[in-house]
Amino acid sequence: MATEKGKINETTMKKGEELFNKATAELLKKKSNSELAVSWMEKSCKAGYPPRVYAIGTWYFHGKHYKKNIKKGIEYWKLAAKQNVPLALFDLAVSYEKGIGLSKNAKKAFEYYLRSALFGNLDSYVDVGRCYAHGIGIKRDRKIADVWLDKAEELGLKW
Repeated sequence: MATEKGKINETTMKKGEELFNKATAELLKKKSNSELAVSWMEKSCKAGYPPRVYAIGTWYFHGKHYKKNIKKGIEYWKLAAKQNVPLALFDLAVSYEKGIGLSKNAKKAFEYYLRSALFGNLDSYVDVGRCYAHGIGIKRDRKIADVWLDKAEELGLKW
């Protein structure tokens, strides 16, 4: 699965990606075998392929392909977040901020929004700026808020 430092090795990544591609191709068929596709997706996840760990978490969280189970979805998101999957970080931030499946925690929400932005989720720029502007989980700082919100605007993001 993962190496000692929590990184995924190249062979594991390739196997996980191949399984994911097979699952996706199956789900896109007109008469798809969703059980087979889910099985491949789970194998991809067990191989430690971080984006698929996130995907399975999302399926549990929203009840797609699995019976809805918000707690289980969050468990998968936390595993993906350990590998810095930007969308997992973002979804955990939202869950902490709104108290969905987790206790409300503004500080953790801010930390996850920031990590999500730093690992490439551009939508998080707005939320980091919003947190600084309103003092959500971090000391209010209008100057830093403006930096994040200006960058979000420059990228064409609406807020």
